[in-house]
Amino acid sequence: MQPDILYNRSRIQHRVTVISMNKRRNRTLSSRATYPWVPDRGDGTYCNPILHADYSDPDVIRVGEDFYLTASSFNCTPGLPILHSRDLVNWTIINHAVKNLPHPRYDQVQHGQGIWAPAIRYHAGKFWIIFPMPDEGIYVTTANEPRGQWSEPHLLVAGKGLIDPCPLWDDDGQAYLVHAYAGSRAGIRNKLRVRPMVPDATQLTGDGRIVSEIPEHLPAFEGPKFYTRNGWYYISAPSGGVTTGWQVVLRSRNVYGPYEEKVVLAQRSTPVNGPHQGALVDTPSGEWWFVHFQDAGVYGRIVHLQPVRWEDDWPLIGVDQDADGIGCPVTDYQKPSVGNGNGVAIPQTTDEFDGPQLGLQWQWHSNHDESWYSLSERPEHLRLYPQRMLDRDFSKAGNLLLQKFPACEFSVDTEVELPPGDAHVHAGLIVMGEEYCALDVKRESHGYKLCLLTRTESLAEFICTSPKVYLRIKVGEGGVCRFGVVRSDGSFYMLGPLFQAKAGRWIGAKIGLYCATTALTSTGYADFARFALGNSI
Repeated sequence: MQPDILYNRSRIQHRVTVISMNKRRNRTLSSRATYPWVPDRGDGTYCNPILHADYSDPDVIRVGEDFYLTASSFNCTPGLPILHSRDLVNWTIINHAVKNLPHPRYDQVQHGQGIWAPAIRYHAGKFWIIFPMPDEGIYVTTANEPRGQWSEPHLLVAGKGLIDPCPLWDDDGQAYLVHAYAGSRAGIRNKLRVRPMVPDATQLTGDGRIVSEIPEHLPAFEGPKFYTRNGWYYISAPSGGVTTGWQVVLRSRNVYGPYEEKVVLAQRSTPVNGPHQGALVDTPSGEWWFVHFQDAGVYGRIVHLQPVRWEDDWPLIGVDQDADGIGCPVTDYQKPSVGNGNGVAIPQTTDEFDGPQLGLQWQWHSNHDESWYSLSERPEHLRLYPQRMLDRDFSKAGNLLLQKFPACEFSVDTEVELPPGDAHVHAGLIVMGEEYCALDVKRESHGYKLCLLTRTESLAEFICTSPKVYLRIKVGEGGVCRFGVVRSDGSFYMLGPLFQAKAGRWIGAKIGLYCATTALTSTGYADFARFALGNSI
């Protein structure tokens, strides 16, 4: 049925009837045919990026035959995602190390703040993550098993502008920490400092020494990672800025230097801008690899994998096209030699809400409370309870339940139902970043009123006369979004104009769900039956 359309300047009103679609359609989205980005080609090779999602500032370790990755999470909670792989190509999310950020001010949204570049290590039979919060200091959390309970974060050292820490436990039992500085907080930048640390990482024992620096007016020199190999101390660090930089490696025979320096990876003639900041990691067979990010604008900092070979005790990353020792990134390559690995896998996206817990792909936009939602009140549904939203400004709403953009092009379907009787409750689908757009649903006596909302205006209004509303967002190349409803025959009907998604503060755009109210209190709620991700068709 073709809806009647009434045009009124930039506001469009539609009257649409949509009825139930098959809830279980596209339940399994991990296959190559239905998932929009799979880096494992199935023939022994892979293509970059290995994670087409915003895992900024990745760090990776190997423990036995298992690889573990963590990344920056900024203001989003739970924080410090932990991903697992057996081959460095196929990854799944297994946990988060931090439930909420260890400071009450993160009970409100703090865009671009929170957890910056962390380091993950395995030492003395347990896992360690040392992470910075640039307005508070450097913290430590530990666990005996990465899938298990992580300790409450311990403040290792307080101070503004202390960023990008990485520990090193030396063969003689001594421990050290390298870190950088954020000029916006510390008043200095482009300096790397090595400091002595007690082996249990409960405190630092001295100021140590600045081991490397460049002039403050140059693009950022930060993100150090600490290693030892063949009697050398290595610090790998990015330089030149997030979008345009390169990877530097420093080495010395003494932990405090002097260090010599070499550029080991740069964009060169490839389309991979700013290839830097990540982890050197080996395999059980003795291969070496480098995991790093690339700034991809609206998609955030996506993750690449580069081969590494050692020449004269320097790591050469990527491929050396010009035989000058400076590697350039590969777009595809032979997979690491690790046996059978773990098969084709991708980070979780679709959630049927049929388990006891939310999927690990979800994060809130601030510190969160378990009372915000329920998975038990109605089987196979996520019930979101409304939180008050001031000024109808989604950028201030901490109760946005979001996940990362997982590919260049994809679609998301959900179905939502609101009970009658609370005119202040509204819910829907949202694309969030520096700018946002929400397909907002509100229950009225005659059905549902839908509004397409941005920060500054309501772009369109619609009326749906069905008992439930079936919403879809189709994200195209470059983050161009089309919002609409799914009709009774399964077809998509676009509502309103295109929306250009924008990256957030240090993070890529996100997509997800919400339930809010303009009242002081509310007894209402919104039930979501599924959140299904697939190809953008």
